[in-house]
Amino acid sequence: MYPEHTGHAPAERAVTIHHPIPIKSVQTAPLVPVQPGTVPAVASIVLPDGRVVTGYAINPVQPEPLAAKPAVSRTAVNIALGGIGFGAVCGGLLLLTTFIAALTALITQLITLAAVIFGGWVAVQVFSASGSKGGTTVNIRKAVIKRNHFHG
Repeated sequence: MYPEHTGHAPAERAVTIHHPIPIKSVQTAPLVPVQPGTVPAVASIVLPDGRVVTGYAINPVQPEPLAAKPAVSRTAVNIALGGIGFGAVCGGLLLLTTFIAALTALITQLITLAAVIFGGWVAVQVFSASGSKGGTTVNIRKAVIKRNHFHG
């Protein structure tokens, strides 16, 4: 607790005063010649109160120029080329389906023709049974059979 709060008389306090010490001037080293372009230029600015501030000039960083974008995006070009390719394939598929339909019709007609020819041949064989067939002709007449011997 502080003595003011305890009711006792305040003790004397020691006060220390600090005085600033001036900075001695710095001796500069002799300048060594440097190749031009390796060290940036030094700039000096005079402040309103008369002080001079010296330092290197910093050039603002220039952003790299952006690559010029084409008028049409690559995605749009790829979609268009894909559409052209799909159209070409569809034309080929249309011809392929037409060829398959024609081939199917031809096979159907050949099967029908074979059925008609084979059916006609079978019909001729069945209905021509009443006509003469090649082979032995047997005429049956009245015959006399005596003692297990045939006399014709």
